[in-house]
Amino acid sequence: MNTVTLRTLKVFSLSMALTSAAGLATAAHHGVSVEGMDQDVSHGYVTASTIKSEANGWLVVHRTDSNMKPGPVVGYAPVIKGKNSNVSAILQEPVKSGEMLMLMLHGENGGMKTGVFEYTLGAKEDGPIKVDGKLVMDVISAK
Repeated sequence: MNTVTLRTLKVFSLSMALTSAAGLATAAHHGVSVEGMDQDVSHGYVTASTIKSEANGWLVVHRTDSNMKPGPVVGYAPVIKGKNSNVSAILQEPVKSGEMLMLMLHGENGGMKTGVFEYTLGAKEDGPIKVDGKLVMDVISAK
């Protein structure tokens, strides 16, 4: 590798590291996050290990794939403002080993009733929380 290519690579790497760090800092600044891990779902539920929320809302489990776009909702569970640990959502349909699930933070607003999950794909009621235009979520694989 010549010196110019190596220097360009270092600058690109530094730029990517700073961009990633800025994204993490922004999410942390807003106090919202979803963390999960690959897990066995054969028992009929999926668990997010930690959810941080600025208001009461929902852990919503969407089907997804390698395109990383949220698909149909297959489960949900309430979350409270602050830090939530080990939040489990009952799966409303079978999920096979190897399938990908998107664990996403949704709000509790815009619907007709408080405490009732009213979101349908694409609706605004109890819709997804976004930070700087990005969904607050984590993707896991079912085992």
